[in-house]
Amino acid sequence: MTLTELRYIVTLAQEKHFGKAAERCHVSQPTLSVAIKRLEEELDVQLFERGRSEVRLTPIGERIIVQARKVLEEADAIKGLANQGRDQLSLPLKIGAIFTVGPYLFPHLIYGIRPFAPQMPLILEENYTAVLRQKLRQGELDVIIISLPFTEPDTEIRDLYDEPFNVLIPAHHPLAKFESISRKQLEKENVLLLGEGHCFREQILEACPALAHPYHEGDVPQPQGTSLETLRHMVASGLGLTIVPSSASSSRIYDHDTLVERPFSGKMPVRRVSMVWRKSFTRTQAIDALSQALTRCALNGTASL
Repeated sequence: MTLTELRYIVTLAQEKHFGKAAERCHVSQPTLSVAIKRLEEELDVQLFERGRSEVRLTPIGERIIVQARKVLEEADAIKGLANQGRDQLSLPLKIGAIFTVGPYLFPHLIYGIRPFAPQMPLILEENYTAVLRQKLRQGELDVIIISLPFTEPDTEIRDLYDEPFNVLIPAHHPLAKFESISRKQLEKENVLLLGEGHCFREQILEACPALAHPYHEGDVPQPQGTSLETLRHMVASGLGLTIVPSSASSSRIYDHDTLVERPFSGKMPVRRVSMVWRKSFTRTQAIDALSQALTRCALNGTASL
């Protein structure tokens, strides 16, 4: 049994397809198949059920994959300990962020991290919280930037900043004349939201429960956006209103004759953005450099903590 064989079975468990797993492992499909078959013979158990279009783990295979991931993580930890004797801030850092944070934070992070780690390349990804959680657990990402609440065993969480929500309104809309917008005023408006799976959608509905019952213009159901920028474009077209985090307020695609932003009146809804990493991750200097850079980004923006 080798670490390479363990990586093969873990990758195949993720991809559920020999061709895709071989591509990710940078080997031919026959090489991958032979190695996995040899491991199954050594263990004297069948790890995978082979189908025509998909590969599935057997019950014992699921248990072995869990252990294999732990072994690979421990092996990575040994490499991390060795890296501590070298410059931790010269190796790439793999960072993931949720869709409603990444596009607005990453441009500032690129500049913000230079004073702390000028030689550290960043591998960046945007995704849903659930996907980021899985990739962090499996070691495909080193750090993820998410919005609370968030729970995951064997991880560290460091809060970065709080940011309020603002209402994005077409400039010609009657609500544009108000200096702030109440939750009550939004109840009879066509408020566009992100689709299912986005945590920001759930945070809006928690702050404004009445929006869980969508307003209908005649018989046309409320459309949903795939991103905050898609929602911004639909609002600019006059389709309705939307709610954005303050970090997204810096986007100036449209002038004030097209779109205006207004804060909430009364108790302002906010979200807390935090960074999460595995407790076993050994590059503490990289974590500290990233934390300092993100804190600077928050101080230079509209968020605070």
